[in-house]
Amino acid sequence: MSESVVVPSDRDVRGTLDSPEGDRCVVACPPHPQMGGNRSDPRLRAVSDALESACLRFDYGPWDEGRGELADVRGAYAWAGGRYDRVSLFGYSFGGCLALVAAARESAAGTPPERVVALSPAARLSEGIDAVAAVDEIDCPVGIVYGERDTTVDAEAVAARVRARGGRVEVMSADHHFVGQTPKVGELVAELLSI
Repeated sequence: MSESVVVPSDRDVRGTLDSPEGDRCVVACPPHPQMGGNRSDPRLRAVSDALESACLRFDYGPWDEGRGELADVRGAYAWAGGRYDRVSLFGYSFGGCLALVAAARESAAGTPPERVVALSPAARLSEGIDAVAAVDEIDCPVGIVYGERDTTVDAEAVAARVRARGGRVEVMSADHHFVGQTPKVGELVAELLSI
């Protein structure tokens, strides 16, 4: 069962809440919106299908070079926090970077997520939106999954920081898009989100 959600914001942020029952929710951040990334991304759907909790998949508002999109992630996180006792963040690629930076900002604000997992996260989007730097500021368990043949983003830079702080890093025999491995990705990310 799913329901439509409008995230309260100055921006037009709409989402789909899958399996809304329970006390736990994962906010799923899509890949780059200018590259077709949206809440229907197959990797986000696979994670949502594998979870044993609610999952809010959402679309970013109008393109704002990462700044507005980061605000969208934090708005979706706040919405979920008002409805669920425990909220985690997950993101893929562009969304993975945003999930990590949002987790760092929420940690600084005293409202850290239960956990954060990034799938093939971009290392940096712009000045101030840097996943590598954000990792050390996150006050919750952090997990990374990436493909060893990924030539799209520098996920290893993020993974090295996560390893250094004792987080869990999983490397798959895959490219950036995890072609043919979407169900396996969903199960692995869901496992990291439930540990």
